Amino acid sequence: MAVRTRLSWRWRAFALLGGLALIAGMWWWGFDFGQFLGGFNRSAVAEKQARLEADAATLKDENIRLRAKLAELESELNVTHGAQTTLSRQALDLQNENTQMKEELAFLRKLFSDTGKPGTVTIQRLTAEKDRDDVYRFSMLVVRGGNPSDEFSGQLTLLANVAAGGHNSTLTLPDDQPDTAPALLLKFKYYQRVEGTFRVPNGAQLKSLQARVVEPGQATPKATRSLNLT
Repeated sequence: MAVRTRLSWRWRAFALLGGLALIAGMWWWGFDFGQFLGGFNRSAVAEKQARLEADAATLKDENIRLRAKLAELESELNVTHGAQTTLSRQALDLQNENTQMKEELAFLRKLFSDTGKPGTVTIQRLTAEKDRDDVYRFSMLVVRGGNPSDEFSGQLTLLANVAAGGHNSTLTLPDDQPDTAPALLLKFKYYQRVEGTFRVPNGAQLKSLQARVVEPGQATPKATRSLNLT
């Protein structure tokens, strides 16, 4: 009679698990080896992936650098364009100013040549226009004829005829507005440009303006010029 040794269920379970582990290992090794033989290498793929990620990071950094450079170039271009625009405008302003100065020089030369006896004072180019609400700006050129050796001293008096609400009134400057006195003082040898502003009553319109050159102590104006705006 043969005697068989019976293994306990625990040993059988261990043996079963060991067999399964061995089979799984052989299957995995066979699968990996098969991929290697078929041209699929995990380490090579991982290396290639790492290289691609490094290239992507490099390209990203390069993209950021190029964007910053582009922004810098755009900023420089805007500054250059703005400078060119400013220079063009300044050149045009200087050209217009130069043309105006040439015209004024020609005008003064003709004016001096046409002026009467020495000592004669005339008012030329009297203008007046609305500067803003209830404020008018005036300008004129006071010229002295001949070839004087001394300076002329005096003052301008302005008579502004204004209309408001169907009624006319006259402003006498600088008496009615003492703050205009400095702009109306005259002290020159050949000519003096006079510019300034004065106020009118609320809603009033300037109808006419008369300028008078007065010498100290003299009641009779040295020169008079009138301007009608109606």
